[in-house]
Amino acid sequence: MSNNIDKVNSKVNNAFNQIGDLMDDGFLLVDRRGDIQFANSSAEEFLGKELSRRNITEVIKSKDLNISRFLKTDKEIDKEFSFQMDNDLKRSLFIKIKKISNELVVILLLDMTLQRNLEKVRRDFVSNVSHELRSPLTSLVGFIETLLSDKEIDKNSRHKFLKIMDEEAKRMNRLIDDILSLSKVETEEHITPSTSISILDPIKSVISSLDESGLSKNNKISLVDKSLNEDRPLYIIGNYDEITQVFTNLFENAIKYGFEKSDIFVNITKPNGKEVVVEVINEGEGIPTKYLERLTERFFRVDKARSRKIGGTGLGLAIVKHILIRHRASLTIDSELNKKTSFKIKFPLIKH
Repeated sequence: MSNNIDKVNSKVNNAFNQIGDLMDDGFLLVDRRGDIQFANSSAEEFLGKELSRRNITEVIKSKDLNISRFLKTDKEIDKEFSFQMDNDLKRSLFIKIKKISNELVVILLLDMTLQRNLEKVRRDFVSNVSHELRSPLTSLVGFIETLLSDKEIDKNSRHKFLKIMDEEAKRMNRLIDDILSLSKVETEEHITPSTSISILDPIKSVISSLDESGLSKNNKISLVDKSLNEDRPLYIIGNYDEITQVFTNLFENAIKYGFEKSDIFVNITKPNGKEVVVEVINEGEGIPTKYLERLTERFFRVDKARSRKIGGTGLGLAIVKHILIRHRASLTIDSELNKKTSFKIKFPLIKH
């Protein structure tokens, strides 16, 4: 009889464990003393491994939550709190505590960390956009008021004011275009493109376009083909317009932030049969090492005044980053002060 009861209990426990591990939310059974009787895999992911028999007050240490007090009440508790994990990672969790017997309490944990981080990113983005638009808008409003109120402005001053207004309006237009581009590529970054392109085609197109526009008149862009054969071009999975935008942003950056009349090299190599590497190299003031990881952040600029002066929106490399994520490509940035800066992209190759 005892063996049968043990078998039944074992089956119940196994079923309980399997059901608990199917849940995405953290699930714990805790007694009234706070000792953890059961924790599913999601709870261990949130709070750490080997939770069984540990006391919940030792596991969850938060100024926002007096969990020992909640364990002693018969009320159902719903509360969001933040706490620091042992690995210094800060999590935001929504906790639900419910008494199911005189001895046991169920604790459900919903991880809100990603949602809260996304909300912060959204707030920061709106704040940055507002700031970036306010500056040229304030300038425009000021010049318009001056032109409307002062009837005796001479022709040269009027022309100067209108030129500045034109530049500020174009700056706002570039910013709005980049915001829309970034929004589009972020929305689609989880969708791999369905078309294939030759990697050379957008590169040559951008170089030709920059030559025609006169933007590269003081810099020579040299395409160094170290591995490709014109008769057998290398193909990648890619959206032609998006890859064109990647190289447009990188080449324009290389020109704007490079020394005047210095060469810009575009090296294309095939280190193995699985990928093609495109490296854009310029000579210039370079970028301090401490800033390299932040270059693809929205609105990050090493020199804000210089960036705005040359027409930068602070979104160009963020757009590059998200397009490359969509194309399953990687970006590496290296720089030596007053020497060279390198942007290296690795694209997965496909057979064509």
